[in-house]
Amino acid sequence: MGLKERVYSVLVVSASERFGGALSSLLPPGKYQPVCRVSNISAAKRAATEREYDFVILHAPLPDASGVRFAIDTSCERETVVLLLVPAQLQAEISDKTAEHGVFLLPLPTSRAAMALALGFMGSARERLRKSSTKALTLEEKMAEIRIVNRAKWLLIAERNMDEPQAHRYIEKQAMDRCVPKKTVAEEIIQAHS
Repeated sequence: MGLKERVYSVLVVSASERFGGALSSLLPPGKYQPVCRVSNISAAKRAATEREYDFVILHAPLPDASGVRFAIDTSCERETVVLLLVPAQLQAEISDKTAEHGVFLLPLPTSRAAMALALGFMGSARERLRKSSTKALTLEEKMAEIRIVNRAKWLLIAERNMDEPQAHRYIEKQAMDRCVPKKTVAEEIIQAHS
C-alpha cells in the first residue's frame, strides 16, 4: 500500500478550539481517521491507552502540562509519530530535550503550508516505523525458531546419543521429507521427549 492510500489515526491534543478547527481542514476523513481531539494531557493519556494512534499532534502549552514529557514518552514507548507545536521562543530549549527521542517540533505560530509539510514528514516516518516493526518481528520469530530447533537438537543428543551434526541433519531431513518447517519437527521432538 502506497503512502497516498494509507489512512492514519490521529490524536490531537489542544486546549485551543481555534487550532482544532484550523487543523480539521488539513486532516480530511479519507486520509486521517479516526481523529480524536482532547484538550489536556490527562485525557490524552486515557485516549492513548484505549487505542494505538499513528500520529499524536500536541499543541503546547496545555492546561495541565507542557506536553513535552508526554511527547517523549509516546514517541519512545509506542510506534507513534509525535508532532509538538511550541511557542517559537521555547523551540530551541524544547528541541534539546525532544530531538533525540524522535519528536517532530514546529514553532508557533506556524503556517498552513508548514503544517501540511509536517504531516507529510510524519507519514514518511510512520511508514519507516511500520517497516522496522515488521523486520523486528520477523527477526524475533527467526530467533524463537532457532531456540526451539536447538532445544530439540539437545534432546536428540541426550536421549538418542547423537552428536550435534547428526541431530541437526536428522531435524533437517525430517523437515525436507515431510515438507514441513524445521520448527514443526523440533516441536514434535520436544513434545515426544517431555
